[in-house]
Amino acid sequence: MTERLLADLNRARARTSRNGRPFVTLAYAQSVDGSIALEAGRPYPLSGPDSMKMTHALRAAHDAILIGIGTLLSDDPRLTVRLVEGRSPQPVVVDSRLRTPPGARLFNGDSRRAAWIATTEGADDARRAGLEARGARVLRVPAWANGWVDLPALLERLAGQGIAHLMVEGGARIITSFLRARLVDYAVVTVTPRFLGGMPALSASEREGLPRLQTWAADRMGDDLVLSGELRWAGQ
Repeated sequence: MTERLLADLNRARARTSRNGRPFVTLAYAQSVDGSIALEAGRPYPLSGPDSMKMTHALRAAHDAILIGIGTLLSDDPRLTVRLVEGRSPQPVVVDSRLRTPPGARLFNGDSRRAAWIATTEGADDARRAGLEARGARVLRVPAWANGWVDLPALLERLAGQGIAHLMVEGGARIITSFLRARLVDYAVVTVTPRFLGGMPALSASEREGLPRLQTWAADRMGDDLVLSGELRWAGQ
């Protein structure tokens, strides 16, 4: 099943125009009722062992993996490939105010894949210096009007650094922002057979202009259902 998904992903890559940015795969797990966590800052394990192994295979198929600062602070992930054979992608954290802790587990792994921290041009210089002392590479990019990192500008920067295939794992703010900006080419959504009544993957205010899966497939992986396919936006 994972092999079929990866083959379909590669076909989608081959027929999608890059437009100066990486091909973006959005991947996350949710409950039947659409929750990705109990509440903000309280992660909840959702993926079963089979779908988690698939997620690691997806990671190995991408040049970089991106999360938001909220996910880093709540989960402290390593963002490595451990459950399958393959190369770990370049970790990227979107952190508009440089809240990344210098003790994060991202800094305890292979120095050849030191984390890239994407922040705004107005970020604190002392915090930047502290993170760079831990081996991070701080990428300053323009900000949107709300003060958050300008995602199209960041993707252009990543493309210039040789990132052709980017995997976005969340959390909710990042998922919503990438979809709102129409920056997602392919989605892999793992649905676990339980109700959670927690935090939704998408902001309730972002219901207009959202995409649908244009071509899709459903695979059962253990107890989980994995939906995957290319996205089609309203008006296309």
